[in-house]
Amino acid sequence: MSGIITIDGSRGEGGGQVLRSSLALSLVTGRPFVIEKIRAGRKKPGLLQQHLTAVLAAADVGSAEVEGAALGSRRLVFRPGPVRSGNYAFRVGTAGSATLVLQTVLPALLLAEGESNLVLEGGTHNPMAPPVDFLEKAYLPLVRRTTTVARPIRTKARRPRPQRISHGQRNSAVKRSRSCHELVSRDHLPWRKCLVA
Repeated sequence: MSGIITIDGSRGEGGGQVLRSSLALSLVTGRPFVIEKIRAGRKKPGLLQQHLTAVLAAADVGSAEVEGAALGSRRLVFRPGPVRSGNYAFRVGTAGSATLVLQTVLPALLLAEGESNLVLEGGTHNPMAPPVDFLEKAYLPLVRRTTTVARPIRTKARRPRPQRISHGQRNSAVKRSRSCHELVSRDHLPWRKCLVA
């Protein structure tokens, strides 16, 4: 594997997606990277709380060494280690998007051995991020076509303000649950939509 990759965070839209995609790809490939000019295209450049949460979540899931993981940071070095399945809980701490944190770590957890469960707390319907409905109705059905993931997102409420989102990922069959309404995707793979009361 070659050396560290340098990424210009001001490229494209110059927002947080450059960072989140870099984290997700680094976890999956095991390649370290340095990103500079993080969110340079935004009014408040650098890491905000939701971006920092994604960095810390990726670091936890990927046993990574990180430099520059602080609010306002415009430069970050990320050196991933082995991805570990397990039970994780991440709290954005603001109305920042919990769904974007999920999209950062889910690809790596899908490739990890064993079962993983995520509990994310943050916004579920933010104007600049995919809402939880998009994940349920578009993103996860596409993921299910290429993997054996079969467990749903569960939300307590659907609002921009902080909420808990749970997502379980397994490499085996879905557990039955009386509290869930079973749905069937277009390719007839069972999945569930559960609202936690």
